[in-house]
Amino acid sequence: MKYIFLFFTGFIFAQQTQFVDFKTASGQLTLNAKEKSISGSVDYGFTILKPIDTIKIDAKNMEFSKVQINNKDVVFVNSGKQLQIIGNFQKGDNHLTFEYTAKPKQALYFIDIEGKEVQIWTQGQGRYTSNWFPSFDDVNEKMIFNLGITYDTAYQVVSNGILKEKSQNGNSFHWQYEMKKPMSSYVLMLAIGKYDKKSFKSKSNVPLEYYLENKDVSRFEPTFRYSKRIFDFLEKEIGVQYPWEIYREIPVRDFLYAGMENTTSTLLATRYVVDSIGFVDRNYTNVDAHELAHHWFGDLITAESSKHHWLQEGFATYYAALAERDIFGDDYFYSKLYDTAQQIKFASRTDSIPVLNPKASSLTFYEKGAWALFVLHESIGDKAFKKAIKSYLKKYAYQTVNTEDFFNEIKKVSDFDLEKFQKTWLESTVFDTPVANALLSKNKSIQVRLEVDKLKKMPLAEKKDFFIKTLNSDVYHTVKEAIIDQLENEKYESKKELLVLAMKTNNIQIRQTIAESLTKIPEDFRAEYETLLDDKSYQTQEIALYWLWRNFPEYRNEYLDKSKNWIGFNDYNLRTMWLSLALSTTNYASNPDELVAELIGFSSTKYEATTRQNALEKLIAFKIINDQVLSNLVASTTHHMWQFSKFGRDTIRMLLKNSEMRASFERILPNLTPDEQFQLNRLLKE
Repeated sequence: MKYIFLFFTGFIFAQQTQFVDFKTASGQLTLNAKEKSISGSVDYGFTILKPIDTIKIDAKNMEFSKVQINNKDVVFVNSGKQLQIIGNFQKGDNHLTFEYTAKPKQALYFIDIEGKEVQIWTQGQGRYTSNWFPSFDDVNEKMIFNLGITYDTAYQVVSNGILKEKSQNGNSFHWQYEMKKPMSSYVLMLAIGKYDKKSFKSKSNVPLEYYLENKDVSRFEPTFRYSKRIFDFLEKEIGVQYPWEIYREIPVRDFLYAGMENTTSTLLATRYVVDSIGFVDRNYTNVDAHELAHHWFGDLITAESSKHHWLQEGFATYYAALAERDIFGDDYFYSKLYDTAQQIKFASRTDSIPVLNPKASSLTFYEKGAWALFVLHESIGDKAFKKAIKSYLKKYAYQTVNTEDFFNEIKKVSDFDLEKFQKTWLESTVFDTPVANALLSKNKSIQVRLEVDKLKKMPLAEKKDFFIKTLNSDVYHTVKEAIIDQLENEKYESKKELLVLAMKTNNIQIRQTIAESLTKIPEDFRAEYETLLDDKSYQTQEIALYWLWRNFPEYRNEYLDKSKNWIGFNDYNLRTMWLSLALSTTNYASNPDELVAELIGFSSTKYEATTRQNALEKLIAFKIINDQVLSNLVASTTHHMWQFSKFGRDTIRMLLKNSEMRASFERILPNLTPDEQFQLNRLLKE
């Protein structure tokens, strides 16, 4: 009993970091894609700062063996959540070594690609690295990680740091990665896949590596169009050299988020792998800059607790906006700030949690945090702001920080009223509209935008001349889009002239706004609206094709002939739309069974979640439903992406209201996998 007693007493009163300082972690790992497992040997170098009787390492659902300190066996407890080493630990340096195996339920993902190959990747933040590598969920424990990974020679393997050595052993390569500086466990990573890689150097000589799957090599330029420029810009703007030895960007399939700033190696969602047409609606620029900015704000200095999370997300969001300003200009920058101000104002009606609160929403941490920095930057001036940022980063490099640490650096360069600033921007949920509008009004386009907004309730006849003048001007396109939005509920005859003018701007975004807002297309606007089918935007083409097909049944064959070879984004948005429309058009398809099979194929596990959801939405909306569609729908409920599994559950709930559908689901139940049966049974019982 004494061990258990010791383990409870020694530990309740303080964070382990005050007693033990873990300094280095070395792991030699092997992955098994068939088993979806990971195993390896780990060596931790650590120093006891004050005597302690239990040392804990976070480790979820792992098996351990050969647990030793300084080559001697030790007593340990595996709680299923932690590896707890029990003993009488005195001050001094030590080495902990052990072997482990795990089949992680989360944080390490094995993505099957048509049964032929695999992609393996990790996601630590919000999902915790301790599911796949015994480590520390406490961000305050920073150490130098070095991972070696053994895997099949046909694959590229990436981890944090520089590739020190790559050696062959039979059908496998061993990739040995090395870090020189410490970091928190949540940004530890590995990624394995079949990739092509392009290498560059930044202006400051940092190696830059950009990865793409072999099939996507032709999309390299639009996908990473501004990546190097963003790197050079942020180094200069922040005023502190990039703090790591290399920077990589790697797209992975079915990623949980847009991107993740693992130290030295950012992972991004494949939705950002685009051609030059896709770039218009779905480019990586903002995410690219955001994740790179985190390499200073998050990876170099880390918020000590989630209360101060804005020091990561607010900063990364703001610096991403500055990088986009450098690329796309002032109008773009101010227009984006204007839009996020509207979102924050709208949310603040119901959202009662401010920035300085661990439970704040993403919108609050990211966008309101960025707004707070914009206000601060403008208030104290560029020179003072940059000086404070520089000294803040240098003073707390490779450490954890809180809001007061940041404010202390501001106080050294300015006598700005930080107390009032904190109350207004970080502790209140009200959005300070007068201050925001005063700052936004420095931009001429925003001045016009504010004028347009004031006219929302005015009858169209009274504001029409102003709208015509604005549409004819060279004001930024978002202002003209705001005019289109105000026309949505007006009678067609009274707004026709404005719509024609807006179409003639030939601006893709303005024309897309018309495509979205004009769902009833009058015959005398048909020819004008049809020109949207030729816009270089997959999003516009999808919207226009659908509404033309709906509004003009007599021209359906013509529209379908025109779009029959369209594919769209890498989630096949145009192809799946075309298939569903072709199958819903009387006597159009000479081979309907083939088209049905193709559309259902897109909803199968052969494809990524976004493609599958696209196809399932269309199959269900157009009532193309058979047992295979229902099985594919149930399969979505077991997917690791919560957005996709939620879509699956919600759609099944809706379908179960129909008694015939319920009978169909009950009929397919015996043929499903145990996981799928479990999910469907739960829904049937609700």
